[in-house]
Amino acid sequence: MPPRLCYTEGVRLKSNSLEKELFSAAQLDLAWGALIASGVKNSVDLDSYLAELNKLYQQVAPEITTGSKLKKAEALFDWLWANKPCRYLYQGNFRLQDVLNAQLDPSAERVGNCLGLTVLYNVLAQRCGLDMKAVYLEEAHGRLSHVFSTFVSGNITTDVDNIFPFGFDFKDHLDNPERVLWGNSELIADIYHSIGWALHEQGKLEGAVLNYSKAIRLNPKYAKAYLNRGIALSMLGREDEARRDLEKQV
Repeated sequence: MPPRLCYTEGVRLKSNSLEKELFSAAQLDLAWGALIASGVKNSVDLDSYLAELNKLYQQVAPEITTGSKLKKAEALFDWLWANKPCRYLYQGNFRLQDVLNAQLDPSAERVGNCLGLTVLYNVLAQRCGLDMKAVYLEEAHGRLSHVFSTFVSGNITTDVDNIFPFGFDFKDHLDNPERVLWGNSELIADIYHSIGWALHEQGKLEGAVLNYSKAIRLNPKYAKAYLNRGIALSMLGREDEARRDLEKQV
């Protein structure tokens, strides 16, 4: 029987060997962690997708070899949009391997949703030596929850909203008081949360709870994951566990 990891009281879940490495890592590489969170379960497939990411990087690298870090970040953004002019799709791909496949496939028009595009952009930006982070907003663009890239250099913050072709140095979010800065672990956590929500909508509540728990393990401050896990636990009749999660919203 596979080993188990305990995430929170009352919630235990099985972990494959790659996930065990993910949850025990002191620092997380975004590409590696995002692929594991997205469902890659063996080293052969993991190495294959990492090689595909390197192939994509080799395509864009000649465009971003000179200039300041900010100019490199802009060149990367422009290259991605030039190669896929209709790349954003609401409720589209968020798993990194699906986003990567869509980016590399000449016949694929759309690439991913805000999470998928942000993860891909940050993976490539970090590969270029840029210290790219992300920002989470509970509400933006008239919709619930949004995530986008951000680059901080000294006192200057440059937001990169990957859902728009004009999204580099995007100003609309700068004064939003609800901004939450995310690093690699929080972005990876959001992949687990998105998987959990997809299962939740399908009525697969046990699977939803397990993935919400993985998100919380990586991002213990992720209020929405606690909320959704509490709702799923309540629907399963696990009221004591649900109450503990829902009390965190008060």
